[in-house]
Amino acid sequence: MSNRKNKKQKRQPMLTQVKKAHQNQNQGSGKSGYVFQLMGAFFCDFFYYAWKSLKWIMLAGLILTAVVAVFLFVRYGDAYQRFAQEADQLVEGSSAQDFRMDEITYIYSADGEEIAELSSGAGKSSYLKYEQIPKDAVNAFIAVEDRSFWHNIGIDVKGIIRVVVDYITSNSESLAGASTITQQLSRTIYLTRERSLERKIKEMMIAIRLTKKYSKEEIVEYYINTACFSNGIYGLEAAAKAFFGKEADELSLAQVAYLCAIPNRPEYFNPYKNPKRAIERKNKILGDMYKEGYLKKGDYERALQEKITIQKPSGEFYNYETTYAVYCAVEYLMKLHGFEFRYEFTDQEDYEEYLESYDAAYNLEKKNLYAKGYRVATSLDTGVQEALQQVLDNNLAFATQTDPQTNVYELQGAVTAIDNTTGKVVAAVGGRSQENLVDIYSLNRAYQSHRQPGSSIKPLAVYTPALMTGYTGQTTVYDIDVDVAKQPGANIAGMSGPAMSLRSAVEQSKNGVAYSVLNDIKPSYGLSFLTEMKFDKIVPSDYNLSAALGGLTYGTTTVQMASGYSTLVNQGNYRDPSCLVSIKDASGKELYQQEGQKSVYAPEAASQMLDILKGVLTVGTAKSMDWGSASDIAAAGKTGTTNASKDGWFCGVTPYYSVAVWIGYDTPKTLESLYGGSYPASVWKEAMLYLTEGLQAIDFN
Repeated sequence: MSNRKNKKQKRQPMLTQVKKAHQNQNQGSGKSGYVFQLMGAFFCDFFYYAWKSLKWIMLAGLILTAVVAVFLFVRYGDAYQRFAQEADQLVEGSSAQDFRMDEITYIYSADGEEIAELSSGAGKSSYLKYEQIPKDAVNAFIAVEDRSFWHNIGIDVKGIIRVVVDYITSNSESLAGASTITQQLSRTIYLTRERSLERKIKEMMIAIRLTKKYSKEEIVEYYINTACFSNGIYGLEAAAKAFFGKEADELSLAQVAYLCAIPNRPEYFNPYKNPKRAIERKNKILGDMYKEGYLKKGDYERALQEKITIQKPSGEFYNYETTYAVYCAVEYLMKLHGFEFRYEFTDQEDYEEYLESYDAAYNLEKKNLYAKGYRVATSLDTGVQEALQQVLDNNLAFATQTDPQTNVYELQGAVTAIDNTTGKVVAAVGGRSQENLVDIYSLNRAYQSHRQPGSSIKPLAVYTPALMTGYTGQTTVYDIDVDVAKQPGANIAGMSGPAMSLRSAVEQSKNGVAYSVLNDIKPSYGLSFLTEMKFDKIVPSDYNLSAALGGLTYGTTTVQMASGYSTLVNQGNYRDPSCLVSIKDASGKELYQQEGQKSVYAPEAASQMLDILKGVLTVGTAKSMDWGSASDIAAAGKTGTTNASKDGWFCGVTPYYSVAVWIGYDTPKTLESLYGGSYPASVWKEAMLYLTEGLQAIDFN
């Protein structure tokens, strides 16, 4: 009685009860009945404990679902109806034509001349109906991307709960995964790839509605024909022809799996740039297909062993002006569709995450550019482009050694010219030209090759900022010993060395002075001017005194440097160094709106800097250029040479144009005769003389 008052009697396991009962009976009889009793007791206990465990799991799942639902309602309850209406309108008005990528985009030069036609390669001859798509391709995508595809409603509920939980627990920082094939199709056609819960909700709503409107076969057909396979290639058929020279139905199982690996991260798995990267994911896809029962063991093992050979590209990259125009147009479409560009980062991980989101958005908009029939007008002058290309080629003609694998010249260069009146790029030479070698245009060094700028960065990140804090050209500065200054605990502010004016230090490119001045004004202040001018690879590890000498983790490009120097000419006002003049969609609607200029440097500081930089050409490190004997037009500039003469720069301006020149090797190595005042200065002088021929002799404002 007292026991019942204090606690419930604990349930004894059925197995225990049966054993005790058997012990109280005749041990020699009823053995068969005892065995059945044991079996029955075992199953009773199993289901009893299983239920006890499962009910807590189910309860936890219900609570978790409720938490997610409450979170979504609180966060997006008011916007839900708007999201739903947008999704209804998009899908109700959709048709099969939405999923065809076959309109040609045209790019024009400054004088209206057509310089390129862009096509996705997925026109009528490349579009595959469902019955034409290799079954292995369908199975590969389903196995690796969406195993519940054939029976889900367009979304994966379990995966979505996991993503939302990750989003909540990571303080809104993590949002990735759980996208079904239908969601990916929704995002590709109707949305951007920004990482936000709002976009994820829209993506889900559209996917559910697409699943109601279209059959599963139609959805996978649309998905495979709109998937990006890198390099502006969309659709499996176009990819098969580009990378293997075959039609899709001629591909081997291994080749199918290799191609199906690319859309996951098109730029990372780009077969032209790194054909081996997709091998690992190809093997994963084959493994997933085998596990899901799509492959027999023998076929799976043979496909794993098959060697993949990619054929060389044929004419995709056009020329340097086209690749730069494409870059400018794609970035503008990214901005137009909501992508937020960033130039400052909390740490390296933050930077890497941003790059991933940037690449995803870039590839999406590049697909649209190639497939949606835009008309893109640019400021690129084909005459200037050809002339500056010839200048670069002539000055580097002495270096004929080529890379044994690519046959591309090893010694390379880049030149960017900006019209100071408009702030627009008029020429972007991304490397040396070579006859019968189309794929040299796959790398446009003018905007893609970030290299350490050496002393050419000093006016932008050290001296003009210093002039804004009270320094002048006459301020006495000291050329301290940089090696001593780099030692731990060094009192840089108390160090001395040869005394000189700041003007003289700039003219003679004294590293000790730049190091000391940046220590005074602080790297965070000096580099803030670069991020204001959209230098896109300034990372947290760059915020140190080595930046005074151009010692940056990634570096800068000739487009960025020409833009920075043009900002000085424009009295400290920065303008985005784009080549865009107009972008119209297929219906003729104008999409482009010129971005306004913004003040970066004080006008007085910019004018002082230009006046000081004029001395570099008359008495400083570029004196041998002898500009004054060649032209009456005022000019100013700065040389730059990195350690061991691996990179040579000359960045300079006249009132009319800003030109930045880089010379070096794609894989950095020493060229003893390379320094800022040698080949880069020669290229700059010839380029600027061409640009200013016949123009009035004037000075800077």
